[in-house]
Amino acid sequence: MPELPEVEALAHHLRENAVGRTVTRIDVVSLSVLKTVTPQWTELHGRRVTGARRHGKHLDLDCDGLHLVVHLARAGWLRWSDSLPVKPPRPGRGPLSLRVHLSGEVGFDLTEAGTKKGLAVWIVADPGEVPGIARLGPDALELDRTRLGELLAGRTERLKTALTDQSLIAGIGNAYSDEILHTAKLSPYATPGRLSDEALDRLAAAIREVLTGAVERSVGQDAARLKGEKRSGLRVHGRAGLPCPVCGDTVREISFADKAFQYCPTCQTGGKPLADRRLSRLLK
Repeated sequence: MPELPEVEALAHHLRENAVGRTVTRIDVVSLSVLKTVTPQWTELHGRRVTGARRHGKHLDLDCDGLHLVVHLARAGWLRWSDSLPVKPPRPGRGPLSLRVHLSGEVGFDLTEAGTKKGLAVWIVADPGEVPGIARLGPDALELDRTRLGELLAGRTERLKTALTDQSLIAGIGNAYSDEILHTAKLSPYATPGRLSDEALDRLAAAIREVLTGAVERSVGQDAARLKGEKRSGLRVHGRAGLPCPVCGDTVREISFADKAFQYCPTCQTGGKPLADRRLSRLLK
């Protein structure tokens, strides 16, 4: 799933390549991707792109006051093209959901792999009209140690769950929460409201270090290379069975119905692996 660094990089790419161009046509290949009825997508035709930014994990293309807001979900992506085909695409079962043509015969496709569809597009006058944006907590890159402590105070869910709750902290998903917890040397099952001051210090520093580093690696990359760049920078996420690059212990995995997360026992749980993946709590 694209998270804060990748969406920030896509917004940067659009600022560099789309701002100043005019929307000449939008091809909606899958009507289900549109989550708003009015304004219609045709009202974007002829509008000049004036900005691109990120709200948490939402991408926002400002077309002279009318916003095309995108949430890429788990398997969605934005594919930029310097030469889009003129012929409208035919609706079908392929990955293409929506195509945006810009002046100069350039533009981008919104695609989504797999059968479980979550890619969503809104056309709104104000990004705050998008329910997911209206519910966002403070942006992860704008948190300082004091604010983080205030947000986590009294919370009893698992720390992994808290970090990925967009209404609490915006922008962190499954992959970067694994990386943040590994960097901070904290268990994914730690209780947020019981973290010591020293643990909160480490967590705040890890959030900034991991996300800032990922943004710096991602911004300026071609959109097609961002997924590979993300994978290359990960130390534990997606590396189950491989040695931890810090201590050499084997990276372990906890699996659920539709997702999994990874951690290092030596770095994060005192050398003890988490027991039964569905029933156990942290082994202290």
